[in-house]
Amino acid sequence: MKLREIAHARAGDKGNLINISLIAFDEADYPLLAEQVTAERVSELFAPLIVCPVERYCIPALGALNFVLRRAPTESVTRSLNLDAHGKGLSFVLLNMEVDIDRDGQAG
Repeated sequence: MKLREIAHARAGDKGNLINISLIAFDEADYPLLAEQVTAERVSELFAPLIVCPVERYCIPALGALNFVLRRAPTESVTRSLNLDAHGKGLSFVLLNMEVDIDRDGQAG
């Protein structure tokens, strides 16, 4: 199942930092997000765009995870010729990640 079926996301950036928040639609799905959407998996997903491992912050009270990604200094908002220099569309990349869930809604 794609993350977009159980969560939504917001992304923003400042300089070469990208911030992506992943928020469960239903708080009951937060443990699944915390278990399966690890900093390592997000690092692998964005490996072509980033220079350091991803930092993950857990916010259980909001049913959310926050990820901080670092781009090379030459790839900051004001220095890149990429079409989406701001990285706001990267939340959709994260929401396309697969998670393993069985029919009862439990991690499988």
